[in-house]
Amino acid sequence: MASHSRRRPLHKRRTALVSAVAVAALGVLLSLVMAFRPDSEPDTVQSAAEPAAANQPSTTPTAPERKPEPKPKPKPSKTSPTPTPTTATPSARPSPTSAPPSSPRPVSDTAPLAGRIQPQVTYKGVATHYDAEDGDGACLYGPSPDLMVAAMNHTDYETSKACGAYILVRAANGASVTVRITNECPLPCAPGQLDLSKEAFAKLAGLSAGRIPITWSLLSPSTADTVSIRYKTGSSRHWCGIQALGHRNPLARLEVRTGGGWSRLPRTEYNYFLSPDGTGCGGPLRLTDIYGEQLTVDGITLRPDAVQPTRVQFARH
Repeated sequence: MASHSRRRPLHKRRTALVSAVAVAALGVLLSLVMAFRPDSEPDTVQSAAEPAAANQPSTTPTAPERKPEPKPKPKPSKTSPTPTPTTATPSARPSPTSAPPSSPRPVSDTAPLAGRIQPQVTYKGVATHYDAEDGDGACLYGPSPDLMVAAMNHTDYETSKACGAYILVRAANGASVTVRITNECPLPCAPGQLDLSKEAFAKLAGLSAGRIPITWSLLSPSTADTVSIRYKTGSSRHWCGIQALGHRNPLARLEVRTGGGWSRLPRTEYNYFLSPDGTGCGGPLRLTDIYGEQLTVDGITLRPDAVQPTRVQFARH
């Protein structure tokens, strides 16, 4: 006998299926709504999302962070620190080398190049007299209208170093006379002795006295004359003798210019400076007095026996 089946009818099964699907869809919808509500997110979800968001690069451009610039280091001051007050001391005087070019050159009374006759020294001796005639003598200056001349004793003549020196002579009676050395008094004239021209001796005592005690000293007189140059007879480009005349102070050196500088010429007992090989003959000259002053002379031609004046003179002392 056939049994009855327990299966529902087809239309009822479809209705139940639709209802079940609808209920399920509604549940899903409600779940989604609850999931997307911010207020309904649990704390664990919120805190877990923050690191992830922080690790993601931001799409909004932002200005780079500006670091503070370091402060510049203070530069040292150019001004000197304020000095501690001290007791004032007088300034040192400037040395002569620091004087301006326009300042006059100081004149020294020392004579480093002097021989036996020194300035500012008083010598003792005796005076005799001779006939000077035209005033010429061993110094070969030539005739002169000025007969206030004297011959120096052989020792103090010193190979013509005394030639041209001006000497102040004083007698015991207080009389005095200035003479120029143009000659040599040979032995037995003793050191300190002067043989004066008769004209000069007469200024101190009568010629009949013949011999009187004196003192004498070197002078640097005032004069308007300048130095002159003369070449000796027979001078040429191959040999020459050179003489200086009219110098205020005794002459210590005469030099000629060469390719290597200045060359000193030897002095003879007849008061000429010789260049035996012609070196410097007719060229520039340099004169030096006993005080060390130097005068440069140029433009002197080689003309024997001609006295050629210059424009220079040594300073007075």
